[in-house]
Amino acid sequence: MERTIDWASRLDLAAHAEGGYFRRIYTDHRSQGRGDDARPWVTSIHYLLTRDAPVGRLHRNRSTILHYLQHGGPVEYVLLPAPGVCRRIVLGYGDGQDLFLAVDGGCWKGSRLTGDATHALISEVVVPGFDYADHEFMTADELGRSHAAFADGLQDLVR
Repeated sequence: MERTIDWASRLDLAAHAEGGYFRRIYTDHRSQGRGDDARPWVTSIHYLLTRDAPVGRLHRNRSTILHYLQHGGPVEYVLLPAPGVCRRIVLGYGDGQDLFLAVDGGCWKGSRLTGDATHALISEVVVPGFDYADHEFMTADELGRSHAAFADGLQDLVR
């Protein structure tokens, strides 16, 4: 029998505005760009979804984000790379599931636990590094306009 681990406590994670829990674990001391456009070369976080916080809201970032499943799952990622386009990728250990996902900058993404998953611990690498100025949440109105065919099934992923 697998021992239950309280990942949020063990990794000192805090509530995340997207849903779930997180902590920044690395910020490169070097930066690129100048002034308001300066960003660290790379940043990294731990991100956790749990039964009490099972959804990561649809959002997009300017930077590319690499996602690595560390423990738990499965977790479904919903990607909206262009109007009218919806891709679903499941990170997990089962057949047809992946352990890694790359999401290009500018792509809307959301996540949610699937099946009987109790949690999903993901590590993310952001290139160039994350800055809150580069982050945007999708609204229900925007979802209805840009992805009407999928909107009903994605309402749990918007604020």
